[in-house]
Amino acid sequence: MAEPSAATQSHSISSSSFGAEPSAPGGGGSPGACPALGTKSCSSSCADSFVSSSSSQPVSLFSTSQVHDLIFWRDVKKTGFVFGTTLIMLLSLAAFSVISVVSYLILALLSVTISFRIYKSVIQAVQKSEEGHPFKAYLDVDITLSSEAFHNYMNAAMVHINRALKLIIRLFLVEDLVDSLKLAVFMWLMTYVGAVFNGITLLILVSRLSMRSTRIQAKLPGIAKKKAE
Repeated sequence: MAEPSAATQSHSISSSSFGAEPSAPGGGGSPGACPALGTKSCSSSCADSFVSSSSSQPVSLFSTSQVHDLIFWRDVKKTGFVFGTTLIMLLSLAAFSVISVVSYLILALLSVTISFRIYKSVIQAVQKSEEGHPFKAYLDVDITLSSEAFHNYMNAAMVHINRALKLIIRLFLVEDLVDSLKLAVFMWLMTYVGAVFNGITLLILVSRLSMRSTRIQAKLPGIAKKKAE
């Protein structure tokens, strides 16, 4: 009865040694290795795929659907508020300096919050209620930015910064003569535009045109469906 067991044992040993031959160049055939690439090349490719999958995820504060809803007037109140605030800011910057605009905005915000805080305190004192701070719900909100989220935003920003730097170097060091000439012609045309308009005026015009164009597209169902798709 010992002979069949020895034969089966020798057969299993030979089959396992035969199956371990393809992973010999890398040493230590681990499960899940790529036999066609070898252990070293497989590990490097797996590491590259892991890094690309983990670090190339797009990080954005707003989703694409929210931006589309805002642009195509899906929510009229939000879109009107955003475009109206933007237009008021641009008109204010055209008439006053940046320091004055920022100072007036902070003063207006403080006037609203302080007035509301005093009003609620007087109402609580008259009614002898204990509602507490009127902004307690907002004060208790956790707005701390974690280190992981900060690194994700920084990695996403670095991707765009590196892309812009490569483009600038490629254009100014004339890697492609046609692209550099296109940039030169465009900048020459912009000198005539700058002689007529300043930057704030152009931003106001772009804001007004975008408001009207998206409003017209939102009224046309065919264009809105195509944009949504």
